[in-house]
Amino acid sequence: MNRVRFPVDYRLKVRMFLTLFLLAALYLLFAAVLWYAGVGYSAIIIIVGIMLLSQYYFSDKLVLMSTRAREVSPQEVPELHSIVERLAMLADMPKPRVAVMPTSIPNAFATGRNPRNAVVAVTNGLMQQLTTEEVEAVLAHEISHVKNRDVAVMTIASFFATVASFIVQNFFFIGGFGRDREDRGGAILIYLVSLLVWLISFFLIRALSRYREYSADRGAAFLTGNPGMLSSALLKISGTMKRVPDRDLRQAEAMNAFFIFPALRGSFAELLSTHPSLEKRLAYLRKLEREMRG
Repeated sequence: MNRVRFPVDYRLKVRMFLTLFLLAALYLLFAAVLWYAGVGYSAIIIIVGIMLLSQYYFSDKLVLMSTRAREVSPQEVPELHSIVERLAMLADMPKPRVAVMPTSIPNAFATGRNPRNAVVAVTNGLMQQLTTEEVEAVLAHEISHVKNRDVAVMTIASFFATVASFIVQNFFFIGGFGRDREDRGGAILIYLVSLLVWLISFFLIRALSRYREYSADRGAAFLTGNPGMLSSALLKISGTMKRVPDRDLRQAEAMNAFFIFPALRGSFAELLSTHPSLEKRLAYLRKLEREMRG
């Protein structure tokens, strides 16, 4: 089977590079402030590092456990395995493991630190409500996430943001106001800088996440050769999502960063989303379709 070559979207690459550059500059400033203040936060960095490394190396198991998704064999869902195997061959990567999540909400996700340790999962609702071609388009999106090593990229990008968040949330616990008066000013400065770093990185990381979604949409378009099919799948998922009870949406919110389409409702929630809006994704896919037709 012929492998698919993905033409580079230079504008998207530049946006991702600039976002990562801004994050790097922000984190460098944060490290400089900590060093200047003479605060020994090495223990915090070690704790956060262990947490992130655990998430990085065991992300597939943790995500499957938290979603109650179950790995399935080729004998149980032969068509699903066949689609994943074909897409993996086209993307020139090992075939990911396949899992099914027991929920009627139509969605899918991928996890794993690299292509050799990846899992792609779909919900029962996705398989019941989408056509085979639409399911293939959704899986191509998830395969692209795996191919692009997005779990690793986002874990690395969020490291110092997690450190800053840890300081902000545990400031009183770690003795921020329990010091001598002469040290208290430096402690407050570190708290305020940590809060600022966390806020700015929160929005930068979400911007980076949205760019990664565009990149996965692009990968799906070239893997299937049919951007319109992913558009159709996204429209169906979005339409179903509007009819899902609020209680079920709240249960799915923890997985929004992984899902192909987030379980959100309301304009403010969409502003803070890890995904671009449906309208912008559809417009991007239409642009890709025009490019592919020459």
